[in-house]
Amino acid sequence: MSVAIIVNPLSGGATPAKGHRRAELASAVLARSGEAGDVFVTDRRGHARELATAAVKRGARLVIAWGGDGTVNEVGSALVFGPTALGIVPSGSGNGLARELGVDRRPDRAIAEALRATPRSIDAGELDGRMFFNIAGLGFDAHVAACFDRDSAGRRGLSTYARLTAREMWRYQAGTYRVDEIDIRRALLVTIANSGQFGNGARIAPSARLDDGLLDLVVFEEASRLAAIANIPRLFLGGFDRVKGVSIRQIERLTIACDRPIAFHVDGEPVEGGATVEARVHPLALHVAVR
Repeated sequence: MSVAIIVNPLSGGATPAKGHRRAELASAVLARSGEAGDVFVTDRRGHARELATAAVKRGARLVIAWGGDGTVNEVGSALVFGPTALGIVPSGSGNGLARELGVDRRPDRAIAEALRATPRSIDAGELDGRMFFNIAGLGFDAHVAACFDRDSAGRRGLSTYARLTAREMWRYQAGTYRVDEIDIRRALLVTIANSGQFGNGARIAPSARLDDGLLDLVVFEEASRLAAIANIPRLFLGGFDRVKGVSIRQIERLTIACDRPIAFHVDGEPVEGGATVEARVHPLALHVAVR
Protein backbone atom coordinates (compact mmCIF):
# COMPACT_ATOMS: atom_id res chain seq x y z
CA MET A 1 0.00 0.00 0.00
CA SER A 2 1.49 3.35 -0.99
CA VAL A 3 -1.27 5.73 0.12
CA ALA A 4 -3.69 5.89 3.04
CA ILE A 5 -6.57 8.37 3.28
CA ILE A 6 -7.92 8.82 6.81
CA VAL A 7 -11.36 10.43 6.99
CA ASN A 8 -12.86 12.07 10.06
CA PRO A 9 -16.60 11.69 9.32
CA LEU A 10 -17.70 14.39 11.78
CA SER A 11 -15.21 17.23 11.32
CA GLY A 12 -16.65 20.65 10.61
CA GLY A 13 -20.08 19.67 11.91
CA ALA A 14 -20.63 16.87 9.38
CA THR A 15 -23.02 13.98 9.94
CA PRO A 16 -22.12 10.26 9.75
CA ALA A 17 -23.94 10.08 6.40
CA LYS A 18 -21.81 12.88 5.00
CA GLY A 19 -18.76 11.15 6.42
CA HIS A 20 -19.67 8.05 4.45
CA ARG A 21 -19.88 10.15 1.28
CA ARG A 22 -16.46 11.58 2.05
CA ALA A 23 -15.03 8.07 2.15
CA GLU A 24 -16.71 7.18 -1.15
CA LEU A 25 -15.30 10.28 -2.84
CA ALA A 26 -11.81 9.56 -1.50
CA SER A 27 -11.98 6.00 -2.82
CA ALA A 28 -13.10 7.24 -6.24
CA VAL A 29 -10.27 9.78 -6.53
CA LEU A 30 -7.75 7.18 -5.41
CA ALA A 31 -9.06 4.70 -7.97
CA ARG A 32 -8.80 7.27 -10.78
CA SER A 33 -5.20 7.98 -9.85
CA GLY A 34 -4.20 4.39 -10.48
CA GLU A 35 -2.21 4.32 -7.26
CA ALA A 36 -2.60 1.58 -4.66
CA GLY A 37 -4.11 2.67 -1.40
CA ASP A 38 -6.91 2.42 1.10
CA VAL A 39 -9.45 4.70 2.75
CA PHE A 40 -10.17 4.53 6.47
CA VAL A 41 -12.86 6.24 8.56
CA THR A 42 -12.18 7.18 12.18
CA ASP A 43 -14.62 6.32 14.95
CA ARG A 44 -13.06 7.91 18.06
CA ARG A 45 -10.47 10.37 19.27
CA GLY A 46 -6.95 9.07 18.70
CA HIS A 47 -8.07 6.69 15.95
CA ALA A 48 -6.52 8.80 13.18
CA ARG A 49 -3.13 8.57 14.84
CA GLU A 50 -3.47 4.81 15.24
CA LEU A 51 -4.41 4.41 11.58
CA ALA A 52 -1.55 6.65 10.44
CA THR A 53 0.96 4.74 12.57
CA ALA A 54 -0.22 1.47 11.06
CA ALA A 55 0.03 2.92 7.54
CA VAL A 56 3.63 3.97 8.16
CA LYS A 57 4.47 0.46 9.36
CA ARG A 58 2.99 -0.90 6.14
CA GLY A 59 5.29 1.36 4.13
CA ALA A 60 2.92 4.12 3.01
CA ARG A 61 4.61 6.95 1.15
CA LEU A 62 1.70 9.32 1.81
CA VAL A 63 -1.03 9.59 4.44
CA ILE A 64 -3.83 12.08 3.73
CA ALA A 65 -5.79 13.49 6.66
CA TRP A 66 -9.36 14.50 5.77
CA GLY A 67 -10.59 16.58 8.68
CA GLY A 68 -9.83 19.62 10.77
CA ASP A 69 -6.71 20.75 12.57
CA GLY A 70 -7.18 18.09 15.24
CA THR A 71 -7.23 15.28 12.68
CA VAL A 72 -4.20 16.79 10.93
CA ASN A 73 -2.44 16.92 14.30
CA GLU A 74 -3.14 13.26 15.01
CA VAL A 75 -1.90 12.12 11.62
CA GLY A 76 1.07 14.49 11.59
CA SER A 77 2.13 13.30 15.05
CA ALA A 78 2.41 9.77 13.65
CA LEU A 79 4.45 10.91 10.64
CA VAL A 80 6.81 13.50 12.18
CA PHE A 81 10.54 12.66 12.04
CA GLY A 82 9.87 9.99 9.41
CA PRO A 83 9.88 9.73 5.60
CA THR A 84 6.11 9.45 5.05
CA ALA A 85 4.48 12.65 3.79
CA LEU A 86 1.28 14.26 5.06
CA GLY A 87 -1.53 15.33 2.75
CA ILE A 88 -4.54 17.36 3.89
CA VAL A 89 -8.19 17.60 2.89
CA PRO A 90 -9.49 20.52 4.99
CA SER A 91 -12.95 20.11 6.52
CA GLY A 92 -12.70 21.53 10.02
CA SER A 93 -13.76 24.69 11.81
CA GLY A 94 -10.54 26.62 11.16
CA ASN A 95 -8.22 24.63 8.86
CA GLY A 96 -5.29 26.82 9.86
CA LEU A 97 -2.43 24.69 8.52
CA ALA A 98 -4.25 23.84 5.30
CA ARG A 99 -4.93 27.53 4.65
CA GLU A 100 -1.33 28.45 5.35
CA LEU A 101 -0.15 25.78 2.92
CA GLY A 102 -2.63 26.84 0.24
CA VAL A 103 -4.45 23.50 0.11
CA ASP A 104 -7.45 23.49 -2.24
CA ARG A 105 -10.77 23.60 -0.39
CA ARG A 106 -12.34 21.18 -2.89
CA PRO A 107 -11.78 17.64 -1.55
CA ASP A 108 -11.22 15.93 -4.90
CA ARG A 109 -8.67 18.58 -5.93
CA ALA A 110 -6.92 18.42 -2.57
CA ILE A 111 -6.51 14.64 -2.81
CA ALA A 112 -5.38 14.73 -6.43
CA GLU A 113 -2.83 17.46 -5.73
CA ALA A 114 -1.45 15.61 -2.70
CA LEU A 115 -1.01 12.46 -4.80
CA ARG A 116 0.98 14.38 -7.43
CA ALA A 117 2.93 16.73 -5.19
CA THR A 118 6.62 16.57 -4.48
CA PRO A 119 6.78 16.68 -0.68
CA ARG A 120 8.51 19.55 1.08
CA SER A 121 9.51 19.88 4.71
CA ILE A 122 8.07 22.15 7.39
CA ASP A 123 8.94 22.72 11.03
CA ALA A 124 7.11 21.07 13.90
CA GLY A 125 6.52 22.53 17.34
CA GLU A 126 6.42 20.74 20.65
CA LEU A 127 4.68 21.97 23.82
CA ASP A 128 4.89 19.93 27.01
CA GLY A 129 5.66 16.83 24.96
CA ARG A 130 2.75 17.31 22.53
CA MET A 131 3.50 17.98 18.87
CA PHE A 132 1.83 20.77 16.94
CA PHE A 133 2.17 21.91 13.34
CA ASN A 134 0.12 25.09 13.19
CA ILE A 135 -0.57 26.86 16.51
CA ALA A 136 -0.28 26.08 20.20
CA GLY A 137 -1.38 28.42 22.93
CA LEU A 138 -2.14 29.21 26.54
CA GLY A 139 -4.82 31.55 27.75
CA PHE A 140 -8.11 32.47 26.16
CA ASP A 141 -7.75 30.39 23.00
CA ALA A 142 -6.91 27.32 25.09
CA HIS A 143 -9.97 28.03 27.25
CA VAL A 144 -12.22 28.27 24.19
CA ALA A 145 -10.70 25.06 22.78
CA ALA A 146 -11.61 23.26 26.01
CA CYS A 147 -15.16 24.67 25.90
CA PHE A 148 -15.51 23.66 22.26
CA ASP A 149 -14.34 20.15 23.08
CA ARG A 150 -16.68 19.85 26.06
CA ASP A 151 -19.80 21.66 24.85
CA SER A 152 -20.02 21.03 21.12
CA ALA A 153 -21.02 17.37 20.92
CA GLY A 154 -23.06 17.05 17.75
CA ARG A 155 -22.78 20.78 17.00
CA ARG A 156 -19.23 21.24 15.82
CA GLY A 157 -18.28 23.77 13.17
CA LEU A 158 -17.34 27.42 12.82
CA SER A 159 -20.67 28.77 14.06
CA THR A 160 -20.38 26.85 17.32
CA TYR A 161 -16.80 28.01 17.79
CA ALA A 162 -17.81 31.63 17.20
CA ARG A 163 -20.71 31.36 19.65
CA LEU A 164 -18.48 29.93 22.38
CA THR A 165 -15.84 32.60 21.78
CA ALA A 166 -18.40 35.37 22.18
CA ARG A 167 -19.85 33.79 25.31
CA GLU A 168 -16.54 33.14 27.03
CA MET A 169 -14.94 36.48 26.18
CA TRP A 170 -16.77 38.08 29.10
CA ARG A 171 -16.28 35.18 31.50
CA TYR A 172 -12.61 34.37 31.08
CA GLN A 173 -10.14 35.51 33.73
CA ALA A 174 -6.73 36.35 32.22
CA GLY A 175 -3.80 34.61 33.87
CA THR A 176 -0.32 35.73 34.86
CA TYR A 177 2.54 33.86 33.22
CA ARG A 178 6.31 33.92 33.51
CA VAL A 179 7.99 33.36 30.16
CA ASP A 180 11.73 32.66 30.38
CA GLU A 181 11.94 34.57 33.67
CA ILE A 182 10.08 37.61 32.28
CA ASP A 183 6.95 38.54 34.21
CA ILE A 184 3.81 39.03 32.16
CA ARG A 185 0.71 40.32 33.86
CA ARG A 186 -2.85 39.64 32.74
CA ALA A 187 -1.92 37.93 29.51
CA LEU A 188 -5.06 37.18 27.54
CA LEU A 189 -3.10 35.13 25.00
CA VAL A 190 0.29 33.43 24.97
CA THR A 191 0.46 31.90 21.50
CA ILE A 192 3.27 29.81 20.04
CA ALA A 193 2.91 29.97 16.28
CA ASN A 194 4.49 27.75 13.67
CA SER A 195 2.28 29.25 10.96
CA GLY A 196 0.81 32.72 10.81
CA GLN A 197 -2.84 32.00 11.50
CA PHE A 198 -5.34 30.42 13.83
CA GLY A 199 -7.57 29.55 10.87
CA ASN A 200 -10.33 31.16 8.82
CA GLY A 201 -7.89 33.90 7.85
CA ALA A 202 -7.27 35.12 11.45
CA ARG A 203 -3.56 35.98 11.42
CA ILE A 204 -2.07 35.95 14.89
CA ALA A 205 1.60 35.98 13.82
CA PRO A 206 1.88 37.74 10.45
CA SER A 207 5.61 37.09 10.02
CA ALA A 208 5.64 33.40 11.02
CA ARG A 209 7.01 30.95 8.47
CA LEU A 210 6.53 27.20 8.42
CA ASP A 211 10.09 26.39 7.38
CA ASP A 212 12.33 28.96 9.10
CA GLY A 213 13.42 26.76 12.01
CA LEU A 214 11.74 29.11 14.51
CA LEU A 215 8.46 29.59 16.36
CA ASP A 216 6.83 32.96 16.89
CA LEU A 217 5.88 33.74 20.49
CA VAL A 218 2.91 36.13 20.58
CA VAL A 219 1.91 37.67 23.91
CA PHE A 220 -1.24 39.78 24.22
CA GLU A 221 -1.26 41.57 27.56
CA GLU A 222 -4.72 42.71 28.50
CA ALA A 223 -5.28 46.34 29.45
CA SER A 224 -9.05 45.94 29.43
CA ARG A 225 -11.50 43.37 28.12
CA LEU A 226 -13.32 45.97 26.08
CA ALA A 227 -10.09 47.01 24.33
CA ALA A 228 -9.28 43.37 23.65
CA ILE A 229 -12.67 42.80 22.04
CA ALA A 230 -12.30 45.97 19.97
CA ASN A 231 -9.03 44.66 18.52
CA ILE A 232 -10.32 41.21 17.46
CA PRO A 233 -11.11 42.45 13.90
CA ARG A 234 -7.41 43.23 13.48
CA LEU A 235 -6.79 39.49 13.32
CA PHE A 236 -8.74 39.41 10.05
CA LEU A 237 -8.01 42.89 8.70
CA GLY A 238 -4.28 42.92 9.42
CA GLY A 239 -2.09 44.78 11.83
CA PHE A 240 -2.66 42.68 14.93
CA ASP A 241 1.08 42.78 15.57
CA ARG A 242 0.76 46.57 16.01
CA VAL A 243 -2.02 46.41 18.62
CA LYS A 244 -1.09 47.92 21.99
CA GLY A 245 -0.08 45.16 24.38
CA VAL A 246 0.93 42.70 21.65
CA SER A 247 4.57 41.61 21.50
CA ILE A 248 6.10 39.05 19.12
CA ARG A 249 9.52 37.46 19.17
CA GLN A 250 11.02 34.41 17.54
CA ILE A 251 12.21 31.54 19.68
CA GLU A 252 13.75 28.09 19.38
CA ARG A 253 12.71 27.00 22.86
CA LEU A 254 11.23 28.53 26.00
CA THR A 255 9.77 27.75 29.40
CA ILE A 256 6.42 29.11 30.59
CA ALA A 257 5.37 29.04 34.25
CA CYS A 258 2.16 29.97 36.02
CA ASP A 259 0.86 30.02 39.58
CA ARG A 260 -1.84 27.54 38.61
CA PRO A 261 -2.00 24.44 36.36
CA ILE A 262 -1.64 25.54 32.76
CA ALA A 263 -4.40 24.70 30.31
CA PHE A 264 -3.11 24.82 26.74
CA HIS A 265 -3.98 23.58 23.29
CA VAL A 266 -2.03 22.07 20.41
CA ASP A 267 -3.68 22.71 17.04
CA GLY A 268 -6.95 23.32 18.83
CA GLU A 269 -6.88 20.17 20.95
CA PRO A 270 -7.11 21.00 24.69
CA VAL A 271 -4.57 19.68 27.18
CA GLU A 272 -4.24 20.11 30.96
CA GLY A 273 -0.61 20.66 31.93
CA GLY A 274 1.28 21.41 35.12
CA ALA A 275 2.50 24.71 36.50
CA THR A 276 5.39 24.76 34.01
CA VAL A 277 5.47 23.82 30.32
CA GLU A 278 8.31 23.84 27.83
CA ALA A 279 8.14 24.58 24.11
CA ARG A 280 10.63 23.95 21.33
CA VAL A 281 10.87 23.77 17.57
CA HIS A 282 11.95 20.79 15.47
CA PRO A 283 13.20 22.24 12.18
CA LEU A 284 11.94 20.63 8.98
CA ALA A 285 10.64 17.60 10.87
CA LEU A 286 7.48 16.92 8.85
CA HIS A 287 7.09 16.29 5.12
CA VAL A 288 3.93 17.69 3.53
CA ALA A 289 2.55 16.89 0.10
CA VAL A 290 1.06 20.13 -1.20
CA ARG A 291 1.00 21.76 -4.61
